[in-house]
Amino acid sequence: MSTDDALAEAAEALREGGLVVFPTETVYGLAADALDPDAIEAAFEAKRRPREKPLSFAFPDVEAAVEHVAVGETERAFMAEFLPGPVTVVCEKRDSVPDVLTGGRDRVGVRVPDSEVAVALLERVAPLTATSANVSGEPSVTNPAALDPAFRARVDAVVDAGESPGGTGSTVVDVARGEILRAGAVGDAVREWLAEHA
Repeated sequence: MSTDDALAEAAEALREGGLVVFPTETVYGLAADALDPDAIEAAFEAKRRPREKPLSFAFPDVEAAVEHVAVGETERAFMAEFLPGPVTVVCEKRDSVPDVLTGGRDRVGVRVPDSEVAVALLERVAPLTATSANVSGEPSVTNPAALDPAFRARVDAVVDAGESPGGTGSTVVDVARGEILRAGAVGDAVREWLAEHA
């Protein structure tokens, strides 16, 4: 199946409330419609993830993200510097964001992946959940062939772009508070930027 066909199939599954595995610039992610509470619930169930551990969501670009989150000047400057890229920016959510995505919190993580295939999917359907395609606590997957069979059985489509670059997950940062919540890819650059700007 061509990548275009796989993306079309994945987008259709997502529009129908399904789950999709897709590549990012680090590891494979699990996508669900991030504005559909039932689809988000299905993502939590597939990952066997505690509901109090919120999910992030992904967009094709920063402008699409700011429709669903409130960002100040410093956050915008940070996003311009690091997105797209392996960074999750924690922002204040708007009313359009379901509480189930955030575990009832008023803040949510925003991802803009630096992956041509991921962005092509997000241009078809967005926002999508941005979480790794694995059972919580298990290793992240850099190749869809390594998906746990029980996890794979819960997914409606897989966009297979071969081996992903892997490495650590995204760096999670709350720019408004000047905090790195999880150091990952480009963590040192994020730390330096915060020291200068936040």
